[in-house]
Amino acid sequence: MNGFMTALRSEIFVAKHTFVSKLALIFPALIVVTQNFFSWVADTGNSARNNLISGGSFDEVIASNAYGYFVDSINTGITMLALLMVCIAAHSFSYDRDSGFVRHILIRKVGRTTLILAKFVYLHLLAVTSLTVLLITAYFSTGFFWEYGPVVEDGFELISEEEIIAEILLGLRLAVIPLPAAIGFGLMTSSIAQTATQALMTALGVTLAVDIFKPSLGAYADYLYARFLPSLVDTSYLSEVSRLVRGYSDVLVDDRILQMNLLIPIPTAIIFICINLLIIKQKKL
Repeated sequence: MNGFMTALRSEIFVAKHTFVSKLALIFPALIVVTQNFFSWVADTGNSARNNLISGGSFDEVIASNAYGYFVDSINTGITMLALLMVCIAAHSFSYDRDSGFVRHILIRKVGRTTLILAKFVYLHLLAVTSLTVLLITAYFSTGFFWEYGPVVEDGFELISEEEIIAEILLGLRLAVIPLPAAIGFGLMTSSIAQTATQALMTALGVTLAVDIFKPSLGAYADYLYARFLPSLVDTSYLSEVSRLVRGYSDVLVDDRILQMNLLIPIPTAIIFICINLLIIKQKKL
């Protein structure tokens, strides 16, 4: 346990003095603020044009509700966060190995397995902190441009705030469950690759390739953690929540997909870490 705490403290100390960790904390939040601003500018122009042409409409009611934009914000933010965490995880161990930092830590009676587990925990602490900053920023920036409330048309409440919040919480929970698998994949790539650059390019390349081709895999995609993680080619449940909280009734929720979302990512993360530990025990450092 002492070795684990030594390794974890070393990771946190290094993180305090590196630009990458600070970037991971603020970059997703900055992207969200920028997205909300441009969405507000576009919606303001569209609303003014529609009022001149035909008056109010259901689409205009939807456009004024902040919850839909809040979901869009956290979807974009988690997409950026996931890509950043894959890159940081892929770069972390391989860079420490290339720079000699790993040998320095091992001299301090920290085992290889302990070192990998400490990195895994640190990366999760970084992801949780960044996610917290993202959610706070998304909530307040969205509330600044739009107004939170139920979806109402002609005085009839289509969906209440309680229902909206429940759907958002479910979508958020399902969206973050695959993050440990993404981090585990990046860390595994870091152990396999020969250099930090190779690890970074491989992890990012494979992640983007899987993202692009997963729609063509059909039902087999349900066995990939990336199927449930918000991404550039988004097939996550959170993308459906964006339409649900706007009051659209044509969203079909497959209970089987929700179950797979709960069952697949965590075992995948465990497999990645086990492979990582096997490799690190055999590899020359």
